[in-house]
Amino acid sequence: MEEPSTLPLGGNPQTVRGHKWIRGILDGRTIVSSRDFLFVWEVPYWPWWFFRANDIDAELIESQDPESQNGLPDGAVAFDLVGRERTLPAVARSYPDHEILRGWFTLDFDALDHWFEEDIEVFVHPRSPYTRIDALASSRHVVVSLNGIELANSHKPTVLFETGAPARFYLPMTDVSLHLLTKNDRRSACPYKGESTFFDTDVGGSPTTDVAWTYILPRPESTPIAGLISFFNEIVDIDVDGERQPRPISHFT
Repeated sequence: MEEPSTLPLGGNPQTVRGHKWIRGILDGRTIVSSRDFLFVWEVPYWPWWFFRANDIDAELIESQDPESQNGLPDGAVAFDLVGRERTLPAVARSYPDHEILRGWFTLDFDALDHWFEEDIEVFVHPRSPYTRIDALASSRHVVVSLNGIELANSHKPTVLFETGAPARFYLPMTDVSLHLLTKNDRRSACPYKGESTFFDTDVGGSPTTDVAWTYILPRPESTPIAGLISFFNEIVDIDVDGERQPRPISHFT
């Protein structure tokens, strides 16, 4: 795969050509069908798909609502998607004055009912071609503590390595002090791992929200972590084989 090239847009995004078959479904009809598109990083964490107009089976009309431009990256212009059944206002955007992206459009991921890479449904947002998930069984000794109180102690972690993220230690529930954790109402979704539920703790008299999480039904590539619990390295103290791990700096910090 070719290396991404830097584009002079807000946030220093990148672009790279993609050749999977991408389809978007709205009201039971295929609105987008493309085998030659662009990944564009308007934010550092994940890309968006950009398509040529002839890969979008709907009319794109520049939005006349002044508020439609709010929150868009520099140089982007909002477009309405006019389908056979209805019009979706300001769900598309393009960069008409940009040398590379002129004539390419992206759609808000949530605007359509379903998205597919080949015949596999994609959830949450487009998956980066540079993100890899490896969930590996390990015999490292992992001890998790907070405020000097032990929350977990395991010799059977599954270590999840995800491109661009700290290594996460997923531990069997039987190795976790579950009586020190309280499940909360937060839910989060990841296109690589699935939907997670979160836990709070109150150890040491210091309430800490979202200290740990679990995936009950993860995506196929992440099935080894099903039902295991992981703790935010950024929040707790983690000792691996007797060595204290530094707390990483990430967007979860």
